[in-house]
Amino acid sequence: FKTPGPQPNGLQAAPDGLWSIDQVNLKIYKQDYKNGEILFEAQTDTEHSSGITLGGGYIWIASTFELKIAKLDPETGKTIAKFDSPGIGVVSTREGTENPKPTGAHGLEWRNGKLYVASPPSQMVHVMNAETWEEEHQFRTPGLRNHGLAWGENGRLWVADTSAGVVSLLDTKDGRIYDLIRVEAPYDVHGLTINEGILLYCDANTAEVCRIIKNE
Repeated sequence: FKTPGPQPNGLQAAPDGLWSIDQVNLKIYKQDYKNGEILFEAQTDTEHSSGITLGGGYIWIASTFELKIAKLDPETGKTIAKFDSPGIGVVSTREGTENPKPTGAHGLEWRNGKLYVASPPSQMVHVMNAETWEEEHQFRTPGLRNHGLAWGENGRLWVADTSAGVVSLLDTKDGRIYDLIRVEAPYDVHGLTINEGILLYCDANTAEVCRIIKNE
């Protein structure tokens, strides 16, 4: 199915529905997995948002062009707080161009009180303590432009590289690659999540939510 918004850029699976954030209308949605029915929607005050996750009783949104990460009330979608995005900078493909625009976080994931933040400018995943907003760790990701994140087995993290259409399974200690999946063109992997062991991604160009079927 498709997301309600024109350009979904982040996904997060939850037991009661699939969450998305749209980078154009800046709305969050929760949809039914079976038919795409809208179960919840709310307007956010973010800017060109690129990631969404749930954790600690809140919704977290990567407000990419604002260079912030927003903490939202899940009942209303209202912003409770905003924090500086880690890894702010210019993506490597824009270096040397005239007046390149700095950007910040994209994909987000949550585990044990920590927010895992994919940053295309730094080409890292930054691990932030959600209480103190101190960076506790970082590890490099493959490819030019990391984006969506999703937890895999054994505490490893799936990381999408939108530039190459590759989703890699990484060790969160050092970024060692344990598996990878190629998503064939013309599909672009933006938001990424996992539900019942199946990876899901959204394509901001088509607004489609698709499953990734791994060939053994």
